[in-house]
Amino acid sequence: MGEVLEQDKQGHVAWVTLNRPKKLNAMGPGFWTGMAPLFAGIDADAEIRVVVLRGAGRAFSAGLDLMAMMGVLPIDPSGGPPDGARQAALHAMIRSMQGAITAVARCRVPVIAAIHGPCLGAAVDLATACDIRYCSSDAFFGVRETRLAMVADMGTLQRLPAIVGPGRARELVFTGRDIDAAEADRIGLVDRVLPDPDGLFDAAGSLAAEIAAQAPLAVQGAKRVLLEQERARIDSSLEYVATFNAAHMVSRDLAAAAAAFMTGTAPEFEGR
Repeated sequence: MGEVLEQDKQGHVAWVTLNRPKKLNAMGPGFWTGMAPLFAGIDADAEIRVVVLRGAGRAFSAGLDLMAMMGVLPIDPSGGPPDGARQAALHAMIRSMQGAITAVARCRVPVIAAIHGPCLGAAVDLATACDIRYCSSDAFFGVRETRLAMVADMGTLQRLPAIVGPGRARELVFTGRDIDAAEADRIGLVDRVLPDPDGLFDAAGSLAAEIAAQAPLAVQGAKRVLLEQERARIDSSLEYVATFNAAHMVSRDLAAAAAAFMTGTAPEFEGR
């Protein structure tokens, strides 16, 4: 886990870094298995009052490491016939992966996302699970799953509408298009834009210190109350999308998207 995720505790602030800079911090198996234990450790440490989540190198995260995950996901990319055991395994794996993102959302203390460079696909799931989002001017965002013939299933569909509004969320999800930092700020996806990554991390650190200086039980209690307003809705919707994708993820369009990804070409979707 230490190679993929790093934690640095500075006083009452835990800095969690996605640490695969050569892969633009793409989320492979180590991320999905490592996040929940890491945040369980944060929850158990009474000295930690705030978390800052960031990426190493040139990116926050390019999203799901599709090539690495294709080797572990129980799916048949060729779109073969249904298989009950395989579909059940896929459902269980989606639910387990959702837990990595939910661990961030349900963290005992506030989590600040400090986003620079790409924040794509599953990285948007991660960012929307954070309480506050700052970014630098070079950041850009995209709900890329639609382009890959997938339904986003890690939390974006559950959390993004409450952040940017239903219409904006639908536009981003249905088109899969990218937006820059200025547009992300305009629609409320981020709470502040800084000129560069250094300024971003300084601002995130200053905000974390300001929060950490407040009465910790009051801050944590406020987060619990805010979360409770959406807990049941999000839990139910995450289970629904896991069930939906376990039944529908294998398609000819997915195979076409995977082939196009490998060759760098544009896929042609059939709706099958």
